[in-house]
Amino acid sequence: MSAQATRKHATLYRMVMEKHVCPYGLKARDLLRREGYAVDDRWLTTRAHVDAFKDEHGVRTTPQIFVEGTRIGGYDDLRHHFGKKVVDPKATTYKPVVALFAITALMALAASHAAYGAPFTVHAARWFIGFSMTMLALLKLQNVENFATMFLNYDLLAKQWVPYSYIYPFAEALAGVLMIAGVLTWLSVPIALFIGGIGAASVIKAVYMDGRALKCACVGGSSNVPLGFLSLTENLMMIAMAVWMTFGMAG
Repeated sequence: MSAQATRKHATLYRMVMEKHVCPYGLKARDLLRREGYAVDDRWLTTRAHVDAFKDEHGVRTTPQIFVEGTRIGGYDDLRHHFGKKVVDPKATTYKPVVALFAITALMALAASHAAYGAPFTVHAARWFIGFSMTMLALLKLQNVENFATMFLNYDLLAKQWVPYSYIYPFAEALAGVLMIAGVLTWLSVPIALFIGGIGAASVIKAVYMDGRALKCACVGGSSNVPLGFLSLTENLMMIAMAVWMTFGMAG
């Protein structure tokens, strides 16, 4: 018997329209092929075609996958079928912050190497903090309104003076840029000390004293990062850099 005859088969129904190609359909096709299936890729090319398919099979969404004639379901169902992890979009995770710090650390090392011929310099440490602050500020500034709403759940100053929740990301960005440039220390240091100090106190109060389970606004208002150790670390890094720039690098 030929290899083609013994190969596993699956049928995939997915939306492929002039102005929309379903990304989950593409993911499903790729996963099936990687699992060794010959895929009968059937396109739903119009809205009427999609609605008729849903009515016929009693389903609410596409894509829909059939393996050896048995309906598996959509893309997440297919991942379950193959024993693969399905990510809960509402689950808390530290991955965004870890990824950000990893990238900004590499950026700092790269900048140090480009400027001084060595990645590990005192300037790399300053740039790491500065890059991290500006990247975190950028994520907050994508939607300041959402950030402010989440920030008001725990920040001690913002709860007393709401405008601070809107000022914070701009202040963080300004301090970060000045630290990267190594200029106007008289301005960047007080900003970093102030927002870092208030932030650290707020995290300690909310998490370690009140025992509240909250999401951190550190990477923006749609964040699933839990408020806790990494959030505290962000603020302590700002304080440490401000102190270092005052008593270490300033001399």
